Amino acid sequence: MLLLQFSTSHYCRKARLALGYKGISYKVENLTPGLHRLKLKPMTGLSTVPVLLPRESGKAEYIADSTEILKFLESYRSQPSLLPPPEQQTAAWMLEDWLDESIGTATRFVYYDFRAGVGKQIDPSWSSQILIQVVRRQYQINAATVHLAKERIKLALAVLQPWQERPYLVGESLTVADIAAAALLSPLALIPEYRQEYPWLFERIKEIHEICREPLPPGLVEVER
Repeated sequence: MLLLQFSTSHYCRKARLALGYKGISYKVENLTPGLHRLKLKPMTGLSTVPVLLPRESGKAEYIADSTEILKFLESYRSQPSLLPPPEQQTAAWMLEDWLDESIGTATRFVYYDFRAGVGKQIDPSWSSQILIQVVRRQYQINAATVHLAKERIKLALAVLQPWQERPYLVGESLTVADIAAAALLSPLALIPEYRQEYPWLFERIKEIHEICREPLPPGLVEVER
């Protein structure tokens, strides 16, 4: 299998966590933001990553969108399952969808605002800062939208409070909800205020990455040194 991705995308991290949890071998192709449209638009009709190419007879030519990739992987290899018992599956998918559609976007806004300001020293290179400004313009990241994003993240962390007391958000094993939360909140690991206020969140994110055999995201790697 081949995963077309941006190396820094938290939505692509979501797909990698699922692939790792399933124990599925795959390769990645890192695309260049902006130029990626030339490759993806003719293929999928979309301009977003991740895109998974199964490269197997009888399988779809491509699967676009991280949620669709999770669904495909569950049908491709049923064990270990990414779903809780049937009576809890609706709750798991609803949580995954909310994290995907709302919180992942909010995290992007807060992260790129941080990287353009206080966090500029993480990578002050010309190429990095140009990319950050392009993203900010593309998504209309400004003081007002960042404020709303921070409020959404505050709500999300209140909803995810049970993660402090138990290892999984739904049921008794890792599910699509845990994968989504661990991936889509991972960019916050570089922002000191979140690391200080929500240490339990990053412990869970580390645990999920270890279970899925995926390298830790930036911000958590330093803790291991």
